[in-house]
Amino acid sequence: MGTLGKAVCPGAATGLDGRHTLRRGEGAAAYLLLVPILVLFCLSVVYPLAETLRLSLFDIRGMGVPRFVGWGNYVNLFSDDSFRRSIWTTLIWSVSTTGLSVSAGWLLAMLCSFAPTATAIPRAMIFAAYGMAETVTGFAWSGIYRADDAGLLNALLAKVGLANWAHAWLGDPSTALGAVAVAYAWAQTGLPLMLCFAAAQAIPKSILEAAYMDGAGPFAVMRHIIMPLSLPGVRVAIFMNLLSSLRAFDTIYVMTGGGPVRATETVGYFMFRESMNQFKLGYGAAATVVLLAAVCFVSVPAIIQRTAGAK
Repeated sequence: MGTLGKAVCPGAATGLDGRHTLRRGEGAAAYLLLVPILVLFCLSVVYPLAETLRLSLFDIRGMGVPRFVGWGNYVNLFSDDSFRRSIWTTLIWSVSTTGLSVSAGWLLAMLCSFAPTATAIPRAMIFAAYGMAETVTGFAWSGIYRADDAGLLNALLAKVGLANWAHAWLGDPSTALGAVAVAYAWAQTGLPLMLCFAAAQAIPKSILEAAYMDGAGPFAVMRHIIMPLSLPGVRVAIFMNLLSSLRAFDTIYVMTGGGPVRATETVGYFMFRESMNQFKLGYGAAATVVLLAAVCFVSVPAIIQRTAGAK
């Protein structure tokens, strides 16, 4: 018996040691497989970010010799009326486009939840707009907003007897930002629609059946059950669309070019104008850092909250 125990125990110890050695080897292999991704991440994210931070500390004008100015670009930014106006424009743009797209997507999702099969094609069509390139959206809506009779919106107004409402929607500083915001929100509605619809479909059928058995009508069910229980999808949609609106560029570039008289110039477009048109690379880099700080201010707390909730 003792001999048998001596024969088994050394083998078991060896087996355990071998297993631990194998785990350490697997860990090393996992880290080794991560190396290409980490190198790619450093080249595509870390290095450009570090270079942007470095450039923001220099006064660089075209091909001239860079001159170190420290925080001078940031001081000049916040004393620049055009930049301060672009911050206000960005705030209006982000709130309006996010509010419009999420509200429309949420409402459509609630309506589609009553007939999931019958609304499959309309949902796919709306989501297809979300997958379109922003430049395509910009060109399509530029045609809708044309100031002459070829503009779809003005033509429709004339058809219904409201010809006096015809307007140069993109050429008037008072309407240009709203017009572009509607176009951008239209393209962004597909994501909130799908997120909120998925949240609504995750509601247990027993809850809905109990409500109908208690005499609740479809709109009461939507208001008191489906809408509250779909709020997680709404929160994700707000987060995603808000970040998307902060980095929006293509639609504005195609439709208005930041005009008229900088009425649609967001911080992102201000950065492009200063860097690419005025050739003030350091100044534009400083604007980029400010925009990055705004994105981090919005995204980091939300990510921390969701990570803590997942734990």
